[in-house]
Parts: sequence; C-alpha cells; structure tokens
Amino acid sequence: MNKISFKIGLLFFVAIFLLESISMFFLHDNIIHSRVHDELSALQTRGNNHREILEASFHEETIRHIAMMEARTDTQVILTTPEDGIYMSSNKVTDEMKKILKGTPKNVPHDGLILEDNWKHATYIASISPVVIDNKVKGYVYMFQNTQKIKDLISGLNRHFLLAGFLSLLFMMIIIVFLTRAVTHPLIKMSDATKRISKGDFSVSLPNLGKDEMGELGESIKVLASDLEILKNERNEFLASISHELRTPLTYIKGYAEIARRGDTTAADRDNYLGIIHEEAVKLSKLVKDLFDLAKMDENNFSIEKETVQLLPYFQRIIEKVTPALNENKMDLILDCSDQLYGQIDPIRFEQVILNLLDNAKKYSEPNTKISLDVKQLINKIHVKVKDEGKGIPEEDVPRIFERFYRVDKSRTRTLGGTGLGLSIVKQLVEAHGGTIEVKSTRNGGTTFEIII
Repeated sequence: MNKISFKIGLLFFVAIFLLESISMFFLHDNIIHSRVHDELSALQTRGNNHREILEASFHEETIRHIAMMEARTDTQVILTTPEDGIYMSSNKVTDEMKKILKGTPKNVPHDGLILEDNWKHATYIASISPVVIDNKVKGYVYMFQNTQKIKDLISGLNRHFLLAGFLSLLFMMIIIVFLTRAVTHPLIKMSDATKRISKGDFSVSLPNLGKDEMGELGESIKVLASDLEILKNERNEFLASISHELRTPLTYIKGYAEIARRGDTTAADRDNYLGIIHEEAVKLSKLVKDLFDLAKMDENNFSIEKETVQLLPYFQRIIEKVTPALNENKMDLILDCSDQLYGQIDPIRFEQVILNLLDNAKKYSEPNTKISLDVKQLINKIHVKVKDEGKGIPEEDVPRIFERFYRVDKSRTRTLGGTGLGLSIVKQLVEAHGGTIEVKSTRNGGTTFEIII
C-alpha cells in the first residue's frame, strides 16, 4: 500500500508542480513586462513634459531650470539642436549616450518614441521628444535612465518569486502528504479487510467512509463479508445435511441387506427387507435428482419453456396420477377450476410444483380428510391454492419451510422423512415462472399454499 501512496503522492505533486510552474512563469513574465513598460512610459512622459515646457518658453533660463531639476534625479536629460549639437545636459554625457544620440531617427513623432528598451544588455534606456515651435523642430529632448535600476527591481521580484515558489512547494508537499494519507488510509483498511476475508475471517469492520465512491466501496466490502459469512454457514449446513440425508438411506440399505443375507432369514422376511432396501434406494435416487435440479437452478442451467395451457384438463391429468395414492389413505381431492381458464406455464416444471405440494398435503394429513385444489384468475393473474386439513405447521417453522433441507418433522422418520428439498425446488420453480408462493398454516388446522403467476 506504500506503493500506491507514493504513486498517488507523486501524481499529485507532478500535476500541481506543473500547474504552479506554468502559472508562476506567466505571472513572472507578465509582471516584469509590465514593470519595464511602466518605466519606459514614465521616461517618455517625463521627456514630453520637458518638451511642453520648452515649447511654451524656449529660453536659456528655462533650459537651465530643466537641467537643474534632472541633475538631482536618477534620470538624465539632454537637449540637442536639430543638427545633433548639444544645447545642454543635466549630467556628463557618456560614450553609450553618444552612440544613442548619433542614431537619432528622422521624422520623430511629436509624442516622441523609445530609442532604447534593451534593459537586459544596454547601459541605458532612452526616449526622444521633438521640440516644435512654429511648425519647426527647434531641438530634441533626450531622456536617459540607467538600466541598473530596472535590473535591481527585477532581481527583487525574482527573489520574491523564488521565496513564494519555495513556500508554495513546501505547502504543496504538506497538503499532498495529508491528502495521500486521507486517500490511502481507507484503502489500507479495506486491503486489510479483504486479506482477513480471504483467510476466512468475515468479522470485518470499516469506519464510515462517507457517501462517495470510497464509501460505496467500503460498504460493498462489508456486504461481501456478510454474504460470504452467510454462504459459508449455508455451505456448512448444506454439507452436514447432505451427509445426514445420504447416511440415513445408506444405513437402512446396508443394515437390511446384511439381515437379508443371513441364512436363517425366511423368504417372507427377505422379501420385506428387499422392499425396504428398494424403497430407500428410490429415496436416495430422488435425493440425488433433487440435488441435481437445485444445482442447475443455482447455475441458471435450466430453462422455463412457457406455453398456453388450458388449466382444467391439465390439473385433471395431474389428479389422475395422485388419485391411487390418495385412495389408499382414504383421502378426497377436490378440484375447482373454470373450463375457460388458460395460463402461460411450463407444463412439465409446473406439474413438478403441484405434485410436490399434493404429496406434502397427503403426507401430513390424516385419513378421511380432504385436499382442495382451487384455480382462479384475479386481475390478470392465476391463483392456485392447495389446501389440506392436516396437522399444520408450527408458527415458528413457517418462515423457514422453503429453506433447503429444513423439515418441520425433525425426527426424519422413514414414513415422513423426505429430502427436505421439495419446497425449496417448488419456490425456485415458481419464481422462475415469474410468480410468488405464500403459505398460511395453523397448528392442527391445515395448511394452504397459494401460488400467484
């Protein structure tokens, strides 16, 4: 996780550093350009002011006054004749100034212009303003300023920018450290949580990470841990139930097979024991088939092929299959279904649902009772009710009857002991049809299963 902290920190640093460097570069360049432009404009304005005074009063006294004024400043004024002769200079004229004076352009505009602006390499910056009296050029006012002043100003600005850049960099690094910790700390917590989950420890607890993507990821991990814990418990219960369900018929088969093999066993007893062995083998086969069906449902490897079915003859055929078994128990099955009722169902799969519910009703009802099968259409939905007059389901068991291997009769006797998978398969088949199944039951008052599709 230190690697991701370093990567995130480096990414933030590079991004902010580039942004700040570009911003500082343009800001620095604009400020320098503005300051130099201000100095040049001020110099030219000063020369224009002297020119206006001379145009108003071009006398020796005025010229001396201007020279005396500039002698006490950091600038220098030179007044030349139109033929490049020098009227006056507020200070000594240097060789660099003479070079600029010799390069005076012709037709200088009345507002003047900048003669030298190369402050980086030249000794002076300079401007020129023509003195025009009666439409004739009487001379030129040259203004000079040593570039060292501008260089000192720029040097000071550079020092301030360097200090600001250093402080910004330091502040940025501090922010990045806290930012990366704020980002990576939850990731470290989640990484530790996932490692514990991978080792089978699902008791993970993560702090509240907010409602952003990080918080959603943390909640997903907690949900995953909870789901995996439930899955682990269900797997353990499933394996324990499978072990018990397989062991019970195998124990019967092995035990009665050993008794049947004895030499002193009579033919009648042997036939009875072989019948029990066959019965248990059938149960074992049904258990394997139910497990196979559930496995296909879990992996979505089975399909529901719906078709339009006339329900009255469909349920009559189902009743014909279960009538012999019901007659043995002296039980009646009453069907209530309209002749004009049709439904969109998978005939084979839905028959499996009804047969399972009828078998449960027969198994948990006493002789001389009745089972009713009511089929109605309400608000474009088919309602199928299977109701018996059996001993019912205890209230505490009702919420769990659709769980795999859950059985109300915990004794698992041979007479009532099913696989515990029937109702689970029923529920999944009904939901595969896009329907729901509900159960209502009272102790010793019968049970009603209602399917709505």
